Amino acid sequence: MKGIILFTLSIIVSMLVIAQEKYKKFHVWESFTNIPDSVGFAGAFAGVINGRLVVAGGSNFPNGGAPWRGSAKVWYDDIYVLDSPMGEWKHMAKLPKKLGYGVSISLPWGMLLIGGSNEDGHYADVYQLQYSDGKIIIDTLPSLPIPLANSCGALVGSKVYVAGGQQQPSDLETLRTLFCLDLNDMTHGWRRLADIPGPSRMLAVAASDEECFYVFSGAQLINGKRKYLTDAYRLKADKWERIEDLPVATVAAPTPAYATSEGIYVFGGDDGTLANSDLRERHPGFSKNIIRYDKANNEWRKAGEIKVQIHQDAILQPNNSIWAPVTTTAVLWEERYVLPGGEVRPATRTPRVIAVKLD
Repeated sequence: MKGIILFTLSIIVSMLVIAQEKYKKFHVWESFTNIPDSVGFAGAFAGVINGRLVVAGGSNFPNGGAPWRGSAKVWYDDIYVLDSPMGEWKHMAKLPKKLGYGVSISLPWGMLLIGGSNEDGHYADVYQLQYSDGKIIIDTLPSLPIPLANSCGALVGSKVYVAGGQQQPSDLETLRTLFCLDLNDMTHGWRRLADIPGPSRMLAVAASDEECFYVFSGAQLINGKRKYLTDAYRLKADKWERIEDLPVATVAAPTPAYATSEGIYVFGGDDGTLANSDLRERHPGFSKNIIRYDKANNEWRKAGEIKVQIHQDAILQPNNSIWAPVTTTAVLWEERYVLPGGEVRPATRTPRVIAVKLD
């Protein structure tokens, strides 16, 4: 009997060790060369072209500005390229217009920039960026059926999906729309598919596991006021199904989320707990938690934290750790999940590029 108990305990311990190892995936964090802007950008487009990291557009509040000081948000059209993690960023070109808060899609041959906004409104334009002979080449693809910003999107096979968002900056309600562009049949342009079930939303997190398209969380606008969402949905063969709700809201978390065959990982985001607090410069920053959706068991678990050590941050943060960014496009590059720039607390951008090694 004692032997059976010991054997059983050894199995349990082994299972716990395996479980712990399984969720230690994100323990090696690094920082790459900063984006060459002292303030940094939120809402920038980002992707990989010919093995190079590309960041384009975005917005910030220059010279320490903030909305509560009456400062105006400024948009940009610069395109920066980084050849290697510790290399130097190169200013390669400019976008056709100042633009941010659209959807970025990395392709084997280039990168798509879909929709977005600037001080004049929201746009339906779709651009394709390619890198050839040391130059950025910009082409246009079929435009979205409507202007969109603050949407999310991902690539599933040959199909690009763009979900939710706002049609105009003055809109008091968000959208439930889902648009799809088949890159193998662009003559038909974008198709509107069945709307996202549940509430309308913006600043949601998208994901692709090469079979399904996912939408997580986001914020619904109701008469201009945000409602933080925790619901989640999966699209397979153009049909939606609701999956397990997230444990917390992850509004504006880096998107697309990191997906494997077993699970999908959402990094940080705004959980809404301070949404009604006017903290301004005293805001402690957004969530650092990484949560994992277990596809086999349809459940969520905590899977780690966003961590990186940077000595020059000691003045800003006594614990010498970096703030977690939101409103940034996540990029898979050099076997890492890369978060280039973003917003680290209301009105505060960062030029830092952080990354975690993918085991």
